[in-house]
Amino acid sequence: MKPPPDSIELLSVAEMTRADAMTIAHGKAGITLMENAGRAVAREIAARFRPGPVSVLCGPGNNGGDGFVVARLLAEQGWPVTLFLLGKRDALKGDAAIAADRWPGAIHALDADAGRGASLIVDALFGAGLARDVEGVAADAINRINEARIPVVAVDVPSGIDGDTGAVRGAAFAAALTVTFFRAKPGHLLLPGRLYCGEVKVANIGIEPALLATWAQSG
Repeated sequence: MKPPPDSIELLSVAEMTRADAMTIAHGKAGITLMENAGRAVAREIAARFRPGPVSVLCGPGNNGGDGFVVARLLAEQGWPVTLFLLGKRDALKGDAAIAADRWPGAIHALDADAGRGASLIVDALFGAGLARDVEGVAADAINRINEARIPVVAVDVPSGIDGDTGAVRGAAFAAALTVTFFRAKPGHLLLPGRLYCGEVKVANIGIEPALLATWAQSG
């Protein structure tokens, strides 16, 4: 396990949601933030892993949208990418739907064997805002991948880890690397979540640090 980020400045899940919303309200499109997030994850992957078969696991929200961006960028770099989606493609909304439209490959339904044949997993299932325990096919996939010891790169936080408390919600990925955005969350540092994150990288996706000062002044 690598040490936590050097910066101890943290945002709760609700505060990060507010930072995203304020950035969008000031004129930066949500899909731009999503593209920047996916690009940051793909960059960190390329810096640490040799190209090989990768399974990208996408959830039904914006975390899944980030995963679609990662899948597209890795495929453009020559990685053999297989993308799995939890839920129906037609159910995706907003920026996640836009990101899915930009993915040119096949979309497979998530199943327990999503990690079979992969040398790397990109976990974009749930992110920090997970509000309930992971169960069903998602839990089955997480448990099998953990048992197989396939390296996992988590987008935002490992799926199954509560972003605010670090608690394990049902089942959780044991990641080698977690790429989060703008600021770390409490769940990256609190136990047991810290043990599931691996190396934590905080990436800049275009949210201005000055936003926090403006936020504090506005209450």
